[in-house]
Amino acid sequence: MTTYTRTKEFEGATFVNASFKGATVRFSDVSGMTMRGVDVNGLDIDSHDLFFGSLIVNGVDVVPFVDAELNRQFPGRELQKAQTPEGLREGWVAVQSAWRTTVDSTPPDLVDARVDDEWSLAQTLRHLVLATDAWLRGGILRIEQPFHEIGQIFTGAAEAGFDMSIFRADPPAYAEILAVRAERQQQVTDFLATATPELLAEDRANPWGGDDWHPTVGDCVRVILEEEWAHLRYIRRDLARMR
Repeated sequence: MTTYTRTKEFEGATFVNASFKGATVRFSDVSGMTMRGVDVNGLDIDSHDLFFGSLIVNGVDVVPFVDAELNRQFPGRELQKAQTPEGLREGWVAVQSAWRTTVDSTPPDLVDARVDDEWSLAQTLRHLVLATDAWLRGGILRIEQPFHEIGQIFTGAAEAGFDMSIFRADPPAYAEILAVRAERQQQVTDFLATATPELLAEDRANPWGGDDWHPTVGDCVRVILEEEWAHLRYIRRDLARMR
C-alpha cells in the first residue's frame, strides 16, 4: 500500500468516483475538505482539534453534539473550560480520579501494548508528564528547563528543531513512570490549591514558542486539563480494543 508523507500534491484536488476504502489519514490537514454524495459507512474520525472549529454533516455542525456526548461519557470533562480557581480545582480532581481508575484497572501485560501506531499506556503517562512540564513548570512557573528526561515528546518534534537530547533514549521502567507522574500530578494539585483569580489572569508566554498566542495562567491550566481528558479518551479507546 502506498504511503504519502509530507506531501501537498492533493491540496485543492478533486476526486470523482474514487475509492478511499480502508485508507488511513494521520497527522494531516483536511480542513475545508468538501465531500458530496459519499459513502461514509464506518468512517472513523478522531481529532483533538475538533472543538476549535466546525464539522458539517448533512448541513449540521455536529461538534456541539460530540462535545456534549463526551461530557456525558466523562463526568467532569466540561470543567476543562472552567474560568474560576474552584472550577479548575474540581476539574483536576475529576480527571485524576478517572485516570486512577484506568491505571489501576489495566493489567500489567497491557501497559506497554499498542494499537496500530498509537501510544501505549506507559507512553501516554510519559506524555502527560511532558504536558505538565511544558504548561505548568515551563509556561506558568517559567522554569528555564522544565522537562523531565522520561517525557514522551510529540510526533514531529525533532523535525521542528526541538532539543531531543533532553530526553532519555531508553524507555523507563513502568514503576519510574508512575512515580514521576505522581510527582507532576501533585505539583498541579499544589499549584491549584492556592491559585487566585488574579493569578489565573496573568499573562504568560507560549511554552512551545511562537508569537501567535499569549496564554494566561488560566489558559495554561486549561490546556493541561484538555491534554488529560483527551489522552484518557484515547487510551480507554485502545485498551477496550485489546481486552
